[in-house]
Amino acid sequence: MFTPKYPPPDTTPTAPAPAPTTDHTPTTPNPTPAVPAPVVSAVVSNRPTVQLTPGSALALAAGGAGVVLVVGAVLVSMLLAVAITGVSVAVVAVVLRLLIKDLHNHR
Repeated sequence: MFTPKYPPPDTTPTAPAPAPTTDHTPTTPNPTPAVPAPVVSAVVSNRPTVQLTPGSALALAAGGAGVVLVVGAVLVSMLLAVAITGVSVAVVAVVLRLLIKDLHNHR
């Protein structure tokens, strides 16, 4: 139950091993120059690629702006709640101080 579950390893094909080199020279008098083969990428990813169209980029930007506005509104409302609570505690402290002072003066 508490053992970790590892994802399966990638199944990308491996590149073929290079051909062994020989130390002897060819016996043909005029060998034709070797033409380099085109390079083909052997690594193929199975993961899907994300392609953004202008509409999806606009929707992504609007969604990000909406998240920023909502988080900002929540943070401002929390700050306002803390400020109101602090002011009300200060007022209660002043009132209690005045009541205690008034009780001590009438004795």
